[in-house]
Amino acid sequence: MVLTIFGAFSAAKVSHRWFESFSIPGYSAYETNQKVLKTFGTGERPPFVAVFHSNGDITKVNLERSIDRAAGVNPGSRVSSYVNTHNAMYLSKDRHTAFAEIYPPGENNFTEDVHINDVRSALAANAPPGVTTHLTGLLPLEDASSGGGSGPSVLTEALIGGGGALIILLFVFGTVPAVAMPLAIALAAILNTFTLVWGLTYITDVSIVVQFLIALVGLGVAIDYALLMIFRFREELAAGEDLETALTETMTHAGRSVIVSGTTVAVGLLSMVILPLPFIRSIGIGGMLIPAVSVLVSITLLPAMLSFLGLRINKLRVMPKRMVAVSDPETSWWGRWASFVVRRPWPVAAVGTAIVGLLLFYGLQLNPSEAQAKDFPGKGDAITGRQMLADSGISPGAMKPFVILSSKSDVAEVVSGVQDVRGVEGAAAPTGWSKDGKALVEAIPSDDGSSKPVRGTIDRVKNALPPGATLGGVAPEDRDFVHAVYGNFGYVLLFVILLTYVLLARAFRSLLLPLKAVILNLVSLGAAYGIIVFIFQQGHGSEAIWNVPATQSIIPWIPLMIFAFLYGLSMDYEVFMLTRMREAYDETGDTKTAIQLGLARTGKLVTSAALVLMFAFFVLSTSPGTDIKQFGIGLAAGIIFDATVIRALLVPALVRLMGRWNWWLPQWAARPLRTRPSAPAPEARPIPESA
Repeated sequence: MVLTIFGAFSAAKVSHRWFESFSIPGYSAYETNQKVLKTFGTGERPPFVAVFHSNGDITKVNLERSIDRAAGVNPGSRVSSYVNTHNAMYLSKDRHTAFAEIYPPGENNFTEDVHINDVRSALAANAPPGVTTHLTGLLPLEDASSGGGSGPSVLTEALIGGGGALIILLFVFGTVPAVAMPLAIALAAILNTFTLVWGLTYITDVSIVVQFLIALVGLGVAIDYALLMIFRFREELAAGEDLETALTETMTHAGRSVIVSGTTVAVGLLSMVILPLPFIRSIGIGGMLIPAVSVLVSITLLPAMLSFLGLRINKLRVMPKRMVAVSDPETSWWGRWASFVVRRPWPVAAVGTAIVGLLLFYGLQLNPSEAQAKDFPGKGDAITGRQMLADSGISPGAMKPFVILSSKSDVAEVVSGVQDVRGVEGAAAPTGWSKDGKALVEAIPSDDGSSKPVRGTIDRVKNALPPGATLGGVAPEDRDFVHAVYGNFGYVLLFVILLTYVLLARAFRSLLLPLKAVILNLVSLGAAYGIIVFIFQQGHGSEAIWNVPATQSIIPWIPLMIFAFLYGLSMDYEVFMLTRMREAYDETGDTKTAIQLGLARTGKLVTSAALVLMFAFFVLSTSPGTDIKQFGIGLAAGIIFDATVIRALLVPALVRLMGRWNWWLPQWAARPLRTRPSAPAPEARPIPESA
């Protein structure tokens, strides 16, 4: 409790120490952009695109004042346009529309203001008579898609998530002490995690994204673990056990499950340190602390609170007794369902497989890429400017132009070589884009910088550059990010699978159960990808519900983060269910009985825990920005799908079909795992846990 109080102090302190940028060390485009930033003070942020339209020839009016005043809002901005290049690539074919690129200075981060509205006002206020102006580009489009706001704060999201969890817990437990304890454990876990992360910020940079993950993932995970232990504690009390025995049984079985579950979640997050991205690594290390602290709080503070409350945990009932009383699991709805699965495993497995197969079909169509400019939702001046560019026939590549860094002496060669490359509208070296013997060339691709065709254009431009010249810009750096993540994803996957398999083999005392758990978890991930592909990439319901049109892609970091979090979180439910089945099998020596008891005793628990997590992640999806919506919905849908289709259909059906081989752990495998072997006997004699 003292540490938790200190955690409130830590949460306030750490709010000033978040890292708000990301890097891709060693990758060409990122390194080029950093050199441009160091030399010219700009180049890391995408440019504003100022759009000018006139009923006459736009080149006959003076746009220089409007451009200069707009650029002056952010001192140090770098500008390219027809004015300082006389290049026709900045004009529409009818010469009624022109655009200018305004590169704001500084690093690209999450919170620094680039004064979009002030730039827009300066642009319009200084436009020549008869010329209409609009300000668009990636930054204004992102601002328009978020409604111009920053979304709910971490505290607001945590409070909303906590409110949803409170409602669910009321229906699960129905008594004030039993409802209050999971929320108290979640609060303790969140605040103590902030303390550790505060210390971590003095060792390494920690992304600002971690604060949202601590609040929402910490809320869900800690409540999950508290649910598991309180369920078991009340069950033991209802069976007539005294307080000490009930608490001992709870810690022996539920406490052990919490440790195994927390470890698998931590492994999934820790796997991100394999990726060569400091931004992602910091999320992995910071995120790993969430389940670790949740486990520590659940096995220390929670049993102390249970010991203090004892039978009073069932006092102060606020819901009808019939809804929340601890009933015999075997006669409950879940008990009846377990009996049906045991009798009809093949049809149940077939239904589950059909659902999974459909979602995997969509999951295999996943296209990890930044959304194209045309797919940003919203309304206002940025959207109008984007449409004006499109109507004028100007390339969408203007949103993400290429920037080539070369020596000043090679500029002419770079321009002539790049402008002839297939997929490039043109290239120019604007006045003032040279310093310290270095110079910049801007090229406008014919396609949107996030589209598939531009990938080939990037390769062709690189091949056309003379020695010493390097390609930068937002689009090439985005491509480097995808390569950095997914080029190393195989190592992440291998690390997680192997370590998880070993942990679960020891926990389940089986060689086949952990293999099934790992495979089903990967299937569950594929299904979660299928859900976000169906909703966001293909647009089925995304515009009606979230005002996000079909993006034809999923933002590159989303699949990675869904994997890191969902792999461990969904494994929680596998651990909860299978450890209970293992316990029942050791008591009875019968697989059918083990399935029935395991599913009947964990069905309500898993469903309740999944609803809490689902609500927490659904709250996350209410934040502005397509990326956060995709992330929140992917996790929310994945969690509830895993708790229903995977855990209620496929897991018990497959355990039934595998029969006695579920429990096989030969001596040669048991020895390095430091546990006792298990023979696949059809009707094994019960083995006391004390053995």
